[in-house]
Amino acid sequence: MFISCQGANQQEREPSRQQLRESLLGANTMLIDAEDQEIEDFIQRHGWQMNETGSGLRYDIYQEGTGPKAQKDRIAVFHYTVRLITGDVIYSSENKEPSEFQIGRGGVESGLEEGMLLLRVGDQARFILPSHLAHGVPGDGVKIPKRATLIYDIELVELK
Repeated sequence: MFISCQGANQQEREPSRQQLRESLLGANTMLIDAEDQEIEDFIQRHGWQMNETGSGLRYDIYQEGTGPKAQKDRIAVFHYTVRLITGDVIYSSENKEPSEFQIGRGGVESGLEEGMLLLRVGDQARFILPSHLAHGVPGDGVKIPKRATLIYDIELVELK
């Protein structure tokens, strides 16, 4: 009898599935808001003029090209430098062949794919990818830490 009463009390103290969902949603909202403020402060400190998409991608096309506009299913060939918001360079195609990926097929950060669709061949641009558009909570397990904001400097060289 004592065990069953204790079990009933324990169930009353345990949060419901809905309460847990609301708690996690609140925590995630706070993390997103904090990251958004960190990005805005960073942009202000550097005096950058950036546009923002509905997903939270910030971008600036600072050198305009004259080639065709990137499209889904085309292969984007590009040079890049990826930095953390701290300024540390973590990946770069400098002194290497340009990278490439097929637009719309995944395999790259969703923010990079979204940003690439804003470019024309010859464009040079800067993208700021909040963590939810980059590698998210886990990072990449190599150089990108958990919940990292990424800054891409991109030059779209060619579309195949």
